[in-house]
Amino acid sequence: MHSDRTTRLASSIVAGTGALWGLYWIPVRRLEEIALPGAWGALAIVAAAVLLLAPLALRRRDELVGADPWALASVALGGAAFVLYSIGFVYGRVAIIILLFFLTPVWSTLIGRYVMGWHLPRLRAVAIAVGLTGLVVMLTGDGGLPVPRGPGEWLALLSGLLWSIATTGIRTKSTLTPAVAAFVFAVGAVAAASLLAPLLGPLPPGIPRTSLLPAIGWTLAAGGLWWGLSMAGLMWSTVRLEPARVGILLMTEVLVGAVSAAFLAGERLGSLELVGGALVLCASILELWPMHARLGRRSPP
Repeated sequence: MHSDRTTRLASSIVAGTGALWGLYWIPVRRLEEIALPGAWGALAIVAAAVLLLAPLALRRRDELVGADPWALASVALGGAAFVLYSIGFVYGRVAIIILLFFLTPVWSTLIGRYVMGWHLPRLRAVAIAVGLTGLVVMLTGDGGLPVPRGPGEWLALLSGLLWSIATTGIRTKSTLTPAVAAFVFAVGAVAAASLLAPLLGPLPPGIPRTSLLPAIGWTLAAGGLWWGLSMAGLMWSTVRLEPARVGILLMTEVLVGAVSAAFLAGERLGSLELVGGALVLCASILELWPMHARLGRRSPP
């Protein structure tokens, strides 16, 4: 059992990680524009993360060798899920890609309830219903059926499913320290991106000389900040929170991603898409409500 203080800290880290990842589309698309099209930019970013995290992992190689294989597989699967999600930004609208990923709480709750046998609180069921309704409203914003369109949206949907499976395994099996977990996470991402990149497009013949230094800068920044530092914090937090809570707290990414894409990329949301986004954010409030109520009762008057 984790204390309320630890739960609150872990929840804050997850929410902050979500906000940071709401800006992740910027380096991904920038690399796509100047140097590496398709999934190749995402592969370069996660490869840089592996190189940056390798020294820390080597210092704890005994931990890595002695780790539970299921824990390693779960963390690596989480990396694979996130790289599918990041590739989706190249092929779809930022807000829609993010929201499709956030079917995660639905999958996590179903896995927790029917596979792991965990209790499903009534308010969480309401939060899931509200979040799912918001997603459906957003996907029907253009008058079509509420189903993914194009490779980017399907990658986002698959990434959310894989992430929910991964977080369940991480919570039940992983005892890895944050640095080692982030390294394994990045290795899983490299494996998935290496398989997917050639399927989505050929490797470019070369990078223009004027783009080389900017491309290296974007790659190292994204690999170090998003895949290194933020993932270490997320791995620490994930083992201390229920998978559905992790998925819902990461929804801070929805707001940051939608707003940043609107102002920086001109991706405006329609009225129905805005309503759907508001419902998704309401799901986060409903999820946090019980925790704040418990903290309030235990604090002195």
